Amino acid sequence: MKAWILTMALCSAALPAWAEGVARQITVMGEGIVHTVPDVAVISVGVTQQDKDAATAMARASQAAGAVLTKLRDLGIEPRDLQTSQIDLSPVYTHRQNEEPTIDAYRASLELTVRVRDLPALGGILGAVVQDGANRFSGLHFSVSDRQAAEDAARAAAVADALRKAGLLAQAAGVKLGAVVSIQENGGGGGVPMMRMAADMAPSPVPVAEGEVALQQSVTLVIELQ
Repeated sequence: MKAWILTMALCSAALPAWAEGVARQITVMGEGIVHTVPDVAVISVGVTQQDKDAATAMARASQAAGAVLTKLRDLGIEPRDLQTSQIDLSPVYTHRQNEEPTIDAYRASLELTVRVRDLPALGGILGAVVQDGANRFSGLHFSVSDRQAAEDAARAAAVADALRKAGLLAQAAGVKLGAVVSIQENGGGGGVPMMRMAADMAPSPVPVAEGEVALQQSVTLVIELQ
């Protein structure tokens, strides 16, 4: 019995030394969002042509895409803002019951990614390219040309948000915050797809509302507790 009491006493005496070595820290994540008016739009327009002959289908699609490119240049789009993003040629099958599928035709498609820096002209550009041969429209994305200032503001807001949360938690726990031990940036994003519609339903010019884009950043702070 005496040996058991002695063992318990030794273990109890060691507990304070172990507790002193434990790091007193709090880890919090903060988010910052900055809303800004976009000044750039990225659109994806394309042409699709179909023919029983593969070469003819591709030739017709290429001719239509060339007309769209010419129209875009005439509308003031610079070469650096024009990019062919997809070329596709695929068979069109006919399926009949109890028979093997047969190739009925070939479908050729070309898609262009276009950056529009003059947003007031965007609606007219969309309507014009549809009239000049574009029959595919796969999306519209708004962004800002100078993201750094907005992203830096979002980072600062994320740090402030993390410190605010840490302060609330520390106050609720009855402790005080110490120095920041580490800051980790978790990344962010921004730019929101605003419109998606079929090109053959688009009027001329196409009504467009750019609204705002949200740029977001998040950080993780590790802070000492006093």
